[in-house]
Amino acid sequence: MNEYSALELFQLLNQQDECDWIEAKGGHESSRSVMETVCAFSNEPGLGGGYILLGVAEENSSLFPEYKTNHISDPDKFQRDFVSRCSTMFNIPLRPKVTVEKINGDTVIKILVHEVPHNQKPIFFKSEGLPKGAYRRIASTDQHCTEDDLHIFYADTTSYDQNPINGSSISQDLDETALKKYRSLREKVNPFAEELSYDDNELLQALGCLNRENKNELNLSGLVLFGNSKALRSFYPMLRIDYIRVPGNTWIQDPDERFTTIDMRGPLLTLIYRLMDAINADLPKGFLLPDDGLQATPTGLPTKALREAIVNAVMHRSYREHRPIQIIRYDNRIEIINPGYSLKSEERLGEPGSETRNPFIAAVFHETNLAETKGSGIRAMRKLMTQAHLAPPTFDSDRSGNQFVMRLLLHHFLDEKDLVWLRQFENFELTDSQKQALIFVREIGAIDNQTYRQMSDCDSLKASNELRLLKSYNLLTVKGKGKATYYVPGGILHTDITTSPIHPIITPPQDLSALPHDLSALPNNLSALPIDLSALPQDSQIQLTKILEKITLLPQRIFDKTQIEHIILELCELKAFRLSELAKIIGKSEKYLFREFIKPLIKNKSLKFLYPEMTNHPEQAYVTNQLSENMK
Repeated sequence: MNEYSALELFQLLNQQDECDWIEAKGGHESSRSVMETVCAFSNEPGLGGGYILLGVAEENSSLFPEYKTNHISDPDKFQRDFVSRCSTMFNIPLRPKVTVEKINGDTVIKILVHEVPHNQKPIFFKSEGLPKGAYRRIASTDQHCTEDDLHIFYADTTSYDQNPINGSSISQDLDETALKKYRSLREKVNPFAEELSYDDNELLQALGCLNRENKNELNLSGLVLFGNSKALRSFYPMLRIDYIRVPGNTWIQDPDERFTTIDMRGPLLTLIYRLMDAINADLPKGFLLPDDGLQATPTGLPTKALREAIVNAVMHRSYREHRPIQIIRYDNRIEIINPGYSLKSEERLGEPGSETRNPFIAAVFHETNLAETKGSGIRAMRKLMTQAHLAPPTFDSDRSGNQFVMRLLLHHFLDEKDLVWLRQFENFELTDSQKQALIFVREIGAIDNQTYRQMSDCDSLKASNELRLLKSYNLLTVKGKGKATYYVPGGILHTDITTSPIHPIITPPQDLSALPHDLSALPNNLSALPIDLSALPQDSQIQLTKILEKITLLPQRIFDKTQIEHIILELCELKAFRLSELAKIIGKSEKYLFREFIKPLIKNKSLKFLYPEMTNHPEQAYVTNQLSENMK
């Protein structure tokens, strides 16, 4: 782990936010929170440890949140208490490196925690024991360890899908149809595969589906891949898949119209085909015939994407969990809820490389081409959904709840109706990713950073910035705090969703030359602006008309920044304008406008704060020097 000063870590936080090796603590967190991070940094394999910066917290009250320092008044007391806890709370004493440093004149504490040697892992709280008392560092979070994690720490190379099924019998518990299905699928991939010449017992042994100690018994792989329904019900009654049809877009939206459920059980190699038939029969069918074409192409959810999603669920689920896979069909989406969180971090989903908890089950699906190889399944689903003009799949991996949720939206993004709906937001100059986010919120009701990243294939920092920009436009409203932050429809978007139709947010004058000469009529024409200017004197209204005409003549890309600077100064000469008002009038984002124009104009004293005593005042606005003097 490289050595960093507290100031360097502070700057990194404001550049990239918290990450797997940096954690910020405001100084008022419970000692438990700090110690959990110490435990996680000590345990995480290959991380090398990490830094905790105490006395630094994210400030969310400003428009663009950033990390700020919180002075620690008694650092000596904290050090004494912290070192004592590290020595006594865990199964072995830990010795993090603690230093006191200054940032912006405030006292902060930097803690460097080293990863412990492999033979000392896992580190855990003595009072809780294993696995609950141990933590791992997953992305920027501290997560409770699970039984799967303990196999990593103890270098146990035996996978759970090799567990023997004592009392099973290959003569009574096998489904011959499933074995024939494997041979058929394998032959299509490689007609000369050696295992095709084996008898059934030899084939099961080659695939790792038999109890190593008793060749007449199946193991878990053999049971779930080739076991008949009777054996599955007898040994693992909850290993089934429930297909649930829910009317509406929310869970039990109408209590008088209950959902319907189909419970499916059987060997996986035949079960996935039965399940796909049931779902496909329930999906709307459509065809697209080009104007100059002779052959229609099907539209809707791609069959291969659906198959990949189902195979991903049965292949990667945790068979330690005694609960079924749930596939829920809503009117606008399909959700697949899988027991067992993703062993692959959410940031790496879609990247090459696979991490599976059931390698023998996965091998069978890869050899039969039912699953993508080398961890490319999610990337393939994204490509297929995009080609079908559908939203890319989104995922939610929950370690604490030990489940993985995949969502496939059945709604075509950016079709003709969507484009008409999105026209009302043209003045905000939204990117395609932001447009998709608005449609996602309209359909699902909320979005978070993780989902936005998956849809737009971007990093966490870019997703945060673009979501905050939508928030600044009042299109989204933020809920929750920190890592639990999510966004729901804001004032403008909520109005549009709940009342239809909605008129465009901003209707700029179409032909300024045609404005009436009767000044008394001007306020009516200006009423389309997002601000109330009716109180302005008539000469100011005339001046405003001229400024609006300049704005309509601005090119799409601004190369001469002085053009907008002059417009801002002219507007702020008329009255005090808030940042949101200036952004809407000029047609630029608030963040861009503040960074490129407002901040420099304040720095060179061309503009002033309306409330200089409190720069984060909720009604903060900007005025020119002349207007400021006139207001005194």
